[in-house]
Amino acid sequence: AALSEGRAEPLARLIGALRSYHDAAVEPYWPHIRASIEADRAVRGRALLDGGAEGLLATLPPMIRWRAPVLEADYPVDRDLYLDGRGLLLQPSFFCRGTPVVYRDPSLPPVLVYPVTHTGAPAFAEPGPWLGRLVGHTRSAVLQSIGSGCTTSELARRAGVSLASASQHASVLREAGLVLTLRHGSSVLHTLTPLGGSLLRGGAPMALS
Repeated sequence: AALSEGRAEPLARLIGALRSYHDAAVEPYWPHIRASIEADRAVRGRALLDGGAEGLLATLPPMIRWRAPVLEADYPVDRDLYLDGRGLLLQPSFFCRGTPVVYRDPSLPPVLVYPVTHTGAPAFAEPGPWLGRLVGHTRSAVLQSIGSGCTTSELARRAGVSLASASQHASVLREAGLVLTLRHGSSVLHTLTPLGGSLLRGGAPMALS
């Protein structure tokens, strides 16, 4: 009741509780969360380049189905959203589970929040057996070759190694928490995690434009 009345004291308590929850439950996993989002963006971007808008819509999670000219989605209630010439913003979400989410107000810009593909438990890059396997010019070249995302075949070509070698190197980098791998059609797409990108930059933060 005090919060609904706009009093400052309960609002400060609420903010403190949310910050404490974030520090305990979200912040330790943020690199994994961010890597999952960036990997999904890479998959969708490649689908858009390869197959246009229809190709992109066809790669969305199974609870969303493209049946031209309608995009169907499993949703808690029966609802129709008409774009009326407006674009649709696709927003991947780590915390969205089960069904996608759209704005309640149909007059707002259309946004479809959908769940990312979860690849398992977060990979914490703690010192371990992978550290000795990580060093070396070839593996460094493989890490650099992944760049903004590539398939195993593209990785082998860029790094100048065999397909089997590229797959093995990517596996070790994934174990180290430096690379995230998602399936893209009949192939897999490798992307750098924030930790992998930071390693390539010598620990420098990512430049934002």
